Amino acid sequence: MELLHLRYFVAVAEELNFSAAARKLHMAASPLSQRVKDLEHELGRPLFDRSTHHVALTDAGAALLPIARDVLDRVGSIRWRLDQAARPGRVTVFVGMPAGVHPALRERLTLLAERVAGRFEVKRWPGSTTDLVAAVKEGKLALTLARLPVQEASLDALHVMTERLGAVVPADQFEGRSSVKLADLTDLAYAKSPEEMMPAYFEQVDRQLRELGIQKRIQLSNTGYQGTSEIVSSGLGFSVSMLDEDSAMSGYRLENMAVLPFEDFRAQLDTGLLWRRDRGSGGDIEELVGTAKEVFAEPLVK
Repeated sequence: MELLHLRYFVAVAEELNFSAAARKLHMAASPLSQRVKDLEHELGRPLFDRSTHHVALTDAGAALLPIARDVLDRVGSIRWRLDQAARPGRVTVFVGMPAGVHPALRERLTLLAERVAGRFEVKRWPGSTTDLVAAVKEGKLALTLARLPVQEASLDALHVMTERLGAVVPADQFEGRSSVKLADLTDLAYAKSPEEMMPAYFEQVDRQLRELGIQKRIQLSNTGYQGTSEIVSSGLGFSVSMLDEDSAMSGYRLENMAVLPFEDFRAQLDTGLLWRRDRGSGGDIEELVGTAKEVFAEPLVK
């Protein structure tokens, strides 16, 4: 049995969906399913009940899940425990930064770095929420900003910002409008950025829009947020993004684009600050986390 088998098992157990777990692990669903079957064969019992409609843990799977999480958490703590044992007086720590972080959060991170400068040198590290959360779990990052929701039993989270979302539409088709209804968008396709880039919350938005009558989709791949902007600017579709003009996402806006609030659909994106519970409580970054809680005490609303 290898640690990868346990990582694969935990990912599927948390998602209860092989395709979603594969996306989270950046691999195809077929080899993931085979690795889980290999683990089941080695353990001599099924870990999942599989059908065409659902995946569920068996009793053995439910019993293995906390054991596997504990093993992975202990392995993930090796890096920071070693650093703690051999650390110099001032240590470098990395904070994860997903794309499009609001400038106001950057200002608070700068304040945090100044407040702890005597003990920590704070550096920033870019990535998607999925990758950054994994890096925190593995001990590679001390903290990360992440788009919520994030369901990870070994992590603590502090809600730090809520951003209202609106419809990004072709400006020439909505000239003179100050808001938009979902019925106004039914002739346009909802332009979706590559799945690996998008926070989990936007999967909920996608489902809600479909349930409320927005059926057309343009699924982009091998492109960034700029690709979504090209679709909207060309009049082929609409997207959903931050309303606040100071948002970093406004830098992706092209000509013939407008961001309008929804009249009949409530959408907001929450951002949290995450860290490993064992590191923040009695661990090597307890002082850093304590200061972060003071700096980010009041969630921002934009």
